[in-house]
Amino acid sequence: MSDAQRTTAEPEKREEFSGQLGFILSAVGSAVGLGNIWRFPGVAYENGGGAFMVPYLIALLTAGIPILFLDYAIGHRFRGSAPLALRRVKRWLEHLGWFQVAICFVIAVYYAVIIAWALSYFVYSFDLRWGDDTAGFFTGTYLQLADVGGADPWFTLDFVPAVLIPLVLVWVATIVVLAAGVAKGLEKVNFVFMPLLLLAFGTLVVRALFLPGAADGLNALFTPNWGAMADPNVWIAAYSQIFFSLSIAFGIMITYASYRKRRANLTSPGFVVAFANSGFEVFAGIGVFAALGFLAHEQGVAVAELEGLTGPILAFVTFPALVSQMPAGGIFGALFFGSLVMAGYTSLLSILQVVSASFQEKFGWTRTQASVRIGVVSAVLSVLAFSTTTGLIALDTVDQWANNIGIVGSAVVTTVVIGWVLRRTEEMRFHLNGVSTIQVGRWWTFCVVVLGPVVLTSMLVSRIVTLILDGYEGYAGWYVNLMGWGVIALFVVAAVVLTRMRWRVDPDRFDAWPTFGGKS
Repeated sequence: MSDAQRTTAEPEKREEFSGQLGFILSAVGSAVGLGNIWRFPGVAYENGGGAFMVPYLIALLTAGIPILFLDYAIGHRFRGSAPLALRRVKRWLEHLGWFQVAICFVIAVYYAVIIAWALSYFVYSFDLRWGDDTAGFFTGTYLQLADVGGADPWFTLDFVPAVLIPLVLVWVATIVVLAAGVAKGLEKVNFVFMPLLLLAFGTLVVRALFLPGAADGLNALFTPNWGAMADPNVWIAAYSQIFFSLSIAFGIMITYASYRKRRANLTSPGFVVAFANSGFEVFAGIGVFAALGFLAHEQGVAVAELEGLTGPILAFVTFPALVSQMPAGGIFGALFFGSLVMAGYTSLLSILQVVSASFQEKFGWTRTQASVRIGVVSAVLSVLAFSTTTGLIALDTVDQWANNIGIVGSAVVTTVVIGWVLRRTEEMRFHLNGVSTIQVGRWWTFCVVVLGPVVLTSMLVSRIVTLILDGYEGYAGWYVNLMGWGVIALFVVAAVVLTRMRWRVDPDRFDAWPTFGGKS
């Protein structure tokens, strides 16, 4: 793209977090999401119990924290959202930035729906509206899930009011907060929601620990199966959990780091964010399995005989069933679903901030313009695709490909290009050490350049082969191609098209600081 194709307008002063605490709370708010509560406990239980903590900790130290620091270094050094910052690393890397933006956009469109479900269930908790058949209530009464397949349609426009109304509320609240900005919007929400989340979920955990059968649940979770550590799939599960729960490699932490002051410390807050996220996951595991122990006790079965120990089924089927049997269950149901709403909402804000910031920078939109335009388009697509009687199937399929193919693929490309093609990891390490109190050594370079790409590539290849050979959940091949592989194709097309569009402000008028090796 020639200079003549760009305008020469001066860039607006970049927004900044008010300080280190605001950044930490916002980064923790992004990392602590739905997966911490409904994914980690089940993954740990199915992959060795207490023994899973060993590969989990190793994965945190060798992949999670190193790649988190890489995102911080790119965003902070090159002062932009993913497309702008990566372009400033190397012009053609803008494509990767827009690929990450496309991932965020698609994830936001369906992530908001899960928050809407939790919001509905928060209200339902007060009268235990789901009754005795929680599975039937969730898929039948609440979602009105269509029986797709055969002659039945895979797509409908039969909207479900119980999903549609809270979904619209979620999008209105999201647009308002994004329009308020980084310090007055994102940061303030996290200042309120993070302590509230800890208080609400902490109350639930303490109550669960004193229920009959709680010890059985904790034994089921933490009793180590050391033989599982010889299974490569357990290690892949550990790296997957760390990777997905830290919000790395799809633009969020690049964007957040760009809002820190020039001389801001990066590594110390990074360790705080990483360990706070993992600490909350273990905390959530204690609460969830103590409660599952109670449910097993009430039903007169072993914890291993319970079904639905992870994902949406845990949250919207299993947990309502045990809430119905708890003393004062309605209160604790409200605490649980309120926690899901807060954890999900802060993550949703961080995901959409990536999209908003990228469009502001490239097209010169104001913060309000970007928030309203992107928010309205996202809301319309969210309503059309996921608030209907076929919404759950669409959500399940898109989520599988966006996370396991899109995000992991983005991470592989980022680490390989930065580490092997451009050989810029030493510059990133120099930047981290130049502004931070805790220095990173050669171990960080090894993890980013060697270990990270090897592990991530194995995860990516394994998942691609499985999806190609086995399909997904028995869904029709054409549907998987459209809603699964089609979404990946959409990411690629969006990356190419948006990169080719002209910048309103010259993105290359920039000097990286501090100077590295005699050049910026």
